[in-house]
Amino acid sequence: MDTIGSIGGAQDDDGLFGPDSVTWRVHLEPVLWVAGMRALLLQSLHPRVMRGTYQNSALFDPKKAWPRFQRTVEFVGTRTFGSSAEIEAAATRVRRLHAALRGHDPDTGTDFRLDLPENLLWVHACEIDSYVDVARRAGVLGDAAEADAYVAESVRAAAVVGLDPAAVPSSRAELAAYFDRVRPALRLTDEARLGVGGLLRPQPEAPATAAVALSTIAGLAFGTLPRWARRLYGLPGLPTTDAVTSVALRLTRGATTLLPDPPMPPRIARARDLVRSA
Repeated sequence: MDTIGSIGGAQDDDGLFGPDSVTWRVHLEPVLWVAGMRALLLQSLHPRVMRGTYQNSALFDPKKAWPRFQRTVEFVGTRTFGSSAEIEAAATRVRRLHAALRGHDPDTGTDFRLDLPENLLWVHACEIDSYVDVARRAGVLGDAAEADAYVAESVRAAAVVGLDPAAVPSSRAELAAYFDRVRPALRLTDEARLGVGGLLRPQPEAPATAAVALSTIAGLAFGTLPRWARRLYGLPGLPTTDAVTSVALRLTRGATTLLPDPPMPPRIARARDLVRSA
């Protein structure tokens, strides 16, 4: 298995990716917030993963959801833009946390570890599929080759949470084949209904502007789901929804390019400057 330390140890190194990567360019786009919400909605359709998350996570407690959401965003930012040392420290914390968590499956009456490879792979695949789908439809990725390059680069991120890179999809075709294998086991559980419903409600601890933005992002994210996933949520799986959503994503991305750069952590501001110069 690849190790994070093999990337390099300098404090100012570029970590997993770097300014020439497709990943840095994609993740600097504000429209990718839609992809993050899409990933949560997709992940929630896996009964075991959803139950384990619901039973252990503060993400669905209205008073704790916003800080928990911020920590998740911080981890993804560190994994994407941090130095090797920063990534290693964050990964160690996450792996240690996951190793201690257990979920209960009422269908079988058994307990299970949250960090089982099949659970981690589902979460990773939903995240990457969401990022690459939204990036393509919003016009961030220009062609199929760039999209495949992004998926291939994401294998490095999978190693951060403890997955064997050899078992991780490294192309869009492999991602599609993975979802075809898993789809028969997917369904909308009671935990998913409660959890997703909580995500769509205004978060009392979030700033007012963020609460409004999250509601808008969630509505758009539902439209970006695959047709089969929308049907599992009881929504129409129509081709017209795909077309309208793609137009909305491109308009959203176009609008964000007209806005001034928002405040951002130093590591991400540095990545933005390096990508622009590259």
